[in-house]
Amino acid sequence: MNTLKNKVQLIGNLGNDPEITNFESGKRLAKFSVATNETYKNAKGEKVTDTQWHNVVAWGKTAEVVEKFVTKGKEVAIEGKLTSRSWEDKDGVKRYITEIVCSELLMLGK
Repeated sequence: MNTLKNKVQLIGNLGNDPEITNFESGKRLAKFSVATNETYKNAKGEKVTDTQWHNVVAWGKTAEVVEKFVTKGKEVAIEGKLTSRSWEDKDGVKRYITEIVCSELLMLGK
């Protein structure tokens, strides 16, 4: 059960083309967002779709695959871990973000 402590699995669609960053050290980073949809019926019996957006980052070989093959609208399956970080913006305001660090990516659909 130790391997299940921090594990995320999602299937969704990219909301935009990935943002690729190449570092001087040779490392490559891909950042993108994935939308997941949940459909249910509300109290009135109407169909409601709830869309959640997830920030995803991929490093190294996974980032290379993302750069070459993944574009806006593509359906993907992602496995990784949940991380949170904070930083100060240019105005000195502390910002927070929660991201999924992608360890495996599977391209779905056509």
